[in-house]
Amino acid sequence: MLRRAGAGIGLAVLGAGAWGCGPVEDPAAAPSGPSAPSASKGTPGGDAFTTPPPGTAPKPLWQRNTAKGSLGLDALAVAGDVVLVSGDPLIGRDVTTGEERWRREEVAIPGAKMLVRGGTLYLASAQYDGDLVGLDPATGRETWRSRLGKRYSQPRPIAADEKRVYVLAGILEKDFRVERNVIAAIDTSTGKVAWQERRDAGTEEYGITGEATGRHLVYTDFRENVTVRDTATGRQLWTKKIGRSNSGRLALHEDLVIVADAGRLRAFALADGTERWSLASEEFTRFHGIGVLDGMLYAADSGHVLRAVDPATGKESWRTGTLLEVAYPGQFAKVGTTLYAATELDDKGGVLAFDARDGKLRWRYNDGSKALDQWYVAAAGKRLVALHAERLTALPAV
Repeated sequence: MLRRAGAGIGLAVLGAGAWGCGPVEDPAAAPSGPSAPSASKGTPGGDAFTTPPPGTAPKPLWQRNTAKGSLGLDALAVAGDVVLVSGDPLIGRDVTTGEERWRREEVAIPGAKMLVRGGTLYLASAQYDGDLVGLDPATGRETWRSRLGKRYSQPRPIAADEKRVYVLAGILEKDFRVERNVIAAIDTSTGKVAWQERRDAGTEEYGITGEATGRHLVYTDFRENVTVRDTATGRQLWTKKIGRSNSGRLALHEDLVIVADAGRLRAFALADGTERWSLASEEFTRFHGIGVLDGMLYAADSGHVLRAVDPATGKESWRTGTLLEVAYPGQFAKVGTTLYAATELDDKGGVLAFDARDGKLRWRYNDGSKALDQWYVAAAGKRLVALHAERLTALPAV
């Protein structure tokens, strides 16, 4: 019997037959959702934007309201010319105009990671526990589905590459308790499980931040571990006990994984876990958001300082002065020579634009909502999309 989500391993690729989960629903051609009161409707086409004077943020190209519960490090994603925000309904919007391309009810769990790889958006099914689905981000149509067996509860994709989707799932006991969990790889060409490994006792299903690169799957968890597995076999290559790393993203650069470990940035060799370098923050401060963009590591700390660091050596390129008037950044995007940073919880925060060459602050955008929610930002060609509370905003990347 199928379990509704929230409450044997097989495949179903569309066109290859039914899977017994009921009819596949096409995306609804619904009218556009309501706009924020001051939102611009946007104009189609045109990427020639005027650079505002120093210290002046650009005006929004458009704004739209989003579904409640749009939270999480990867709740916002851009796939081609479509922007996606995790929520129910799941809506694909045109990056240029903000208008709806498609919407799907009960297809995504609010806050689910918007994991797009190889032209497919991978999600845990919001309807049937144990199912994973793949959607075409351009149309919202379901193109792929894989089902885990009855033994597994609430599989959640944590990473993907061109060959596999990597998921965590709880192991259901006979009394429906979940005390252990597995990590598994699903072949995207067949939908079948390529491998599965039971995780150590005491590990948790949640609080996982993961990435896949080449032969390495790397992830951190709430138990303050960083672990690397072989993507082809699932064999654990190494694991290390670290400090606070799960509050933000991990970063990858060539053969290194970089984590924010409390007051230090630490870089480990993916192959064997050897620590290559370490960089300390100021006393009584912690690193938070980190990211590698165009070969440079950007890292913010709780002292409101942003650093640019060579990810291969740990050598600082530049650092800002303390930005005490706003919260520290938690996430980054980059277009050309401008670095964009989305702040943590702060009603005066927003999207900060820095000159990526020297760290000079160019402007700060705030939507005026006074909401304390965290900000998220993603690059979309010559545009930015920013998510804050229940509002999605498009800005020119100037």
